[in-house]
Amino acid sequence: MYKIAITNRKLTEDLLRQIEILQRSEYRYIILREKDMSQQEYTALAKKALDISDKIILHTFIETALELNYRKIHLPFDLFKENIDSIGGFEIKGVSTHSLKEAVYCMENKADYITYSHIFATDCKKGIEPKGLKALENVCKNVTIPVFALGGINEENAQSCIDVGARGVCMMSEAMKRVL
Repeated sequence: MYKIAITNRKLTEDLLRQIEILQRSEYRYIILREKDMSQQEYTALAKKALDISDKIILHTFIETALELNYRKIHLPFDLFKENIDSIGGFEIKGVSTHSLKEAVYCMENKADYITYSHIFATDCKKGIEPKGLKALENVCKNVTIPVFALGGINEENAQSCIDVGARGVCMMSEAMKRVL
């Protein structure tokens, strides 16, 4: 199963140590999603993370990616729309989506993959109704780029996302608590 880890330094005691663990795990990519940091803080973290892992995809901070000459980025949908012209040369362009309309827009504008969320109930979106497997299946059937399920995904429910057409799954809590 194709898995992507998403970082959250608040869920682990030592984020860089956790990235080392994930580097040696089955996760294919690690999205460095610390979007509440300043750009300066994020750039410093990104440099350290890139020294540890070749699985990193930067998140939100396009300027950091350009400064570090690193061409793998994952963006929130609105940032993707605003910056389509400046990210054309990136090797990997991923986008967070929350509707079929956003997913189709990303496909039409050359995103390499999308995440679609949130599928199951999750602490990150407390009180917000999850999209569910039917909505995930609908997105998967209507776009030709890889779709990665996100939100409340764990080892027990991941396969159900694959069964309805997702290319893989993204995990935050599971990845941040992972031990080898």
